Order: sequence, then structure tokens, then C-alpha cells
Amino acid sequence: MEKAARDLAWRYALNEIRVPMMERLGLYERSTGETSDVVEKQMYLVSRGEESQGEDKMALRPEGTPGVVRAYIESGLDRSDPEQRFFYLGPMLRYERPQKGRYRQFHQFGVELFGRPDAAADAELMMMVDELGRSLKLELELQVNSLGCTRCRPAFRAALLDWGRSHLSELCQDCHQRLERNPLRLLDCKIDVGLTEGAPKSLDYLCDDCRRHFETVVQMVDRAEVTYAINARLVRGLDYYTRTAFEAVATGIGAQNAVAAGGRYDGLVEALGGAPVPGTGFAVGIERIALAARQSLALEQGAPNVVLAALGQAAALRAVGLARSLRERGLRVELLSPERGLKALLRRADRVGARYAVIFGDNELQRGIFQLRDLKASSQREVGESELLSAIVDGREN
Repeated sequence: MEKAARDLAWRYALNEIRVPMMERLGLYERSTGETSDVVEKQMYLVSRGEESQGEDKMALRPEGTPGVVRAYIESGLDRSDPEQRFFYLGPMLRYERPQKGRYRQFHQFGVELFGRPDAAADAELMMMVDELGRSLKLELELQVNSLGCTRCRPAFRAALLDWGRSHLSELCQDCHQRLERNPLRLLDCKIDVGLTEGAPKSLDYLCDDCRRHFETVVQMVDRAEVTYAINARLVRGLDYYTRTAFEAVATGIGAQNAVAAGGRYDGLVEALGGAPVPGTGFAVGIERIALAARQSLALEQGAPNVVLAALGQAAALRAVGLARSLRERGLRVELLSPERGLKALLRRADRVGARYAVIFGDNELQRGIFQLRDLKASSQREVGESELLSAIVDGREN
């Protein structure tokens, strides 16, 4: 997964940035938001006892964007060279109830573009997510929405607040608390999904500039042949998020099916003390996209291309040199235990997702041949050593 992400970053001219695992708690309170579940319920705080007060309180990072923005500002790039293209890879920590696709330590691949207010930057991010999915043979459903800006969003927020108050008795207890503090988060609720289908939609409140921006984004995504759907429930609950918001959802991996999420945050750099520089980005959950890749059998690229099933001591000695020769030619090879029977070796080959098994014992050594089994096609044939490499390479290309 990480290799695919790094290859993508290189193709899109992104530069790697590494930020600390620990930041001041205030950074997340000001960026992620004091009313967010991440800050209210999921933060791992780092304590030095009673001395940890105020600005000294530290937290293990639950997400990547705030640390990247802080580093960008502290390096002075927001004023000296604001247009930057960054990516990061690494672990994040949140206190949650573990389940399939949701872990207390998880990994993210993230992208942050600074200094670009234009719709093309947002469209390019969605193209990246789509291309990452395609490279891993995933079926992703891209969902997109616009949240408006500081001029038009207040009217949407007011309409949502009025709607929430009129349906207060029907809302869940969490939404009661969210309503007055951050009404946009009503649309995030997993309990009141059916009810909020009738809530006001942000697209109905966009100003002319925001509407043009959104229309340009979807036109560019269309031109790039990226499939998407408009989701009026897709929101970001913080004031500095503006205009474009998007998510990528994978099918067949359970309830935790959002593998990527992103959006424009033109107010964040300034909110954290920097210059008024626009920004946009996304993060991909590595574990979740790995689950989706397994579901679509796309991990063949990470499995051994070839396993060597040597039957007997003489064959095992021959297998060591053969494995080295195949690896030097760019193949991924697993040398199986010569102390197991053929059935056990083939079970191992199937378990690791190998494409080919090269099987040989005393009889094959005497005849100077190998049994080459194509595990994908369920076929087997005899090949000489001179044919072995070309047979494997030709088969992989097919």
C-alpha cells in the first residue's frame, strides 16, 4: 500500500514531509475542533503529572493535517514560498473501540496542497485518490459536496439550526449536544441518517463564486473520467473548511468503509497563526484500503510471484541457487520448507497468493526439468531451466 502511495506522490510532484508523533494539545483543539469526537473522546494525552498544564499539555497525533500546517507556518513558508505540495505517511493514534477497519493505532497517507485557491487543485486531489484506487484494482465510490464559504455558509448553518430545533424531539442525544455548538455535524450522525435526509442542503445556499468553483471542480473530474456522486450529507464541521469536500468509499469491507476523505480548508493556516494562505488536502486510511484491496484480490502484487517447492535434500540444495537466480531477474520468490510434503507446500503457496509454484524432486533433477504450476490457471507443465524464467514472465504479462 505504501509503495503504491509513494509512486503516486512521485507522479504528482509531491514532496515528503515528516512531522512529530507528539504535538501540543492546543494545536488539535484549534484545528480539529474542541467539539469534534477526536478532541472530545479520542485523544491520547501525554502527561508529566501535575506539571502538564495549559500550553504544555501534549497529545499523540490523531491525524496528520494540523502538524503539517504547524510545520509549514513555523518554517516561514506561508510568507516566503506559500505554494507547496506535501505528502506524509505514518501512524496515527485514537482511542476508539477497535473493530474491523478501525484500530487505535492506524496509518495514513495524506496530501496537503498550499497556496492554491483554484478548483483545479481540488480536482487533482480527487484524481489522485481515483488513480490510487485504480492502481490497486479497487472499486471506489467517490462522493463530493460543497460547503460554501464564509459569505454563504452562515445562511446554510442558520437553516440547519432552525431545522434541527424543529426536529429536536426526533434527534438522538448526541445531536442534541451538537445542535447549538456545531449544527453541521447533524449531517454526520449515523443514527439519524433517515431523518436528516430531509435537512437543508448546502448546495442550495452557495454564492455565485462558490457555485462556479464547484461546477469547475466537477467538470474537471468529469474530464479526467473519474466517476463520482454528489452527496449533500457530506460535511466538515469546522468554520475554516470551505467549498469542496469529498470522500472515497469502498464496498464489501464492512461498516468502516470510508477509505479516504478530503476537502478545502482555506481558513486553517490563518487560524493557526499563519498568513491567509489557502489549502486543500486528503488522507487515506492504509489499513482500510488494504482491506478493500484484499477484498478485490488486488494484493497479488504484494504476494510472492513464485514459490519453490523442493522435495528432498538434493532438490533443496538446488533450490537455493535457483531462488537467487530468479530474484536477480526481478522476481519475488519464497523458498518453501523442504521438510514438508507436496500438499502442505501447495497449501502454503495458495495461502500467500503466489502465481506460480516451481516443483521438483530427485526425478526432475535427473531429467533436468521443473514442474511449473500456474496456480491462477490451475494448470501444470514441464519446462527446462532455460525456459523457466521466460515462462514465468510471459505468464505474468498475461
